[in-house]
Amino acid sequence: MTDLLILFAVAMAVSAVGWKYFVYFFSLGYGYGIAALAVTMGVLYHANLSVPTALMLVLLLIFGIRLGTYLLVRERKAAGYRKILYGEGHSEKKPAGVMIMIWLFCALLYVAQVSPVAFRLANGPHDSELWAWIGAAVVACGILLESISDAQKSAAKKKNPKRFVDTGLYRIVRCPNYLGEVTIWTGALLSAIGAGLTWWQWLIVGIGYAGIVFVMFSGARRLELRQNAAYGNDPEYQAYVKKTPILIPFLPIYSVAKYEWLKA
Repeated sequence: MTDLLILFAVAMAVSAVGWKYFVYFFSLGYGYGIAALAVTMGVLYHANLSVPTALMLVLLLIFGIRLGTYLLVRERKAAGYRKILYGEGHSEKKPAGVMIMIWLFCALLYVAQVSPVAFRLANGPHDSELWAWIGAAVVACGILLESISDAQKSAAKKKNPKRFVDTGLYRIVRCPNYLGEVTIWTGALLSAIGAGLTWWQWLIVGIGYAGIVFVMFSGARRLELRQNAAYGNDPEYQAYVKKTPILIPFLPIYSVAKYEWLKA
């Protein structure tokens, strides 16, 4: 429990960047927060590190730094993104109570997300590290998927900023970067198998996984609403959304715009 409090304190410290600008709780605070948690776990559990768990921490560090830096650079360079980020409804000053609740929620979620890895390390050593290897492999695939998706979208928008993106991985799902996120945390979840987790540890792991999946579907809904407003009269866009799942390949969910409960 003490280790969880330390991880929570680190997540709070890094995500405090959101006090500068509200959206940073979910962007820079998220990416760099995960990176900081990976380093903290390495320090806390250095005696229990194995090759696959050390690899997992390195992957989470890479993920966090890449995502945080990508979001920071995109904010600085993309005028369209700044308009979304600082547009109406986003630039309003939030009450202190709301800020504190969001700050606490984000820090708790980030700790819960990395908890499968933390619990495997805390409960170690283990007779088999098979699931740690499997988890690390899935995380690596997720990072690759997210990175390629971001690069493909940047390239497509640079070529034609007024058109929706339907090339590359965007032919498979409309939010492949969010799919990459889900894949990353699925890998983290898998790494907890065979690590002797208690019921309360699995509860935290389950909350973290359900939380990030919810956040990704919520993000997909926000993107869909923006795209509907921008491209709703485009026949090509209408054809694209009717045949391309929004987030999960082969799962015939083509729209989540009507689901108000996904609003976050």
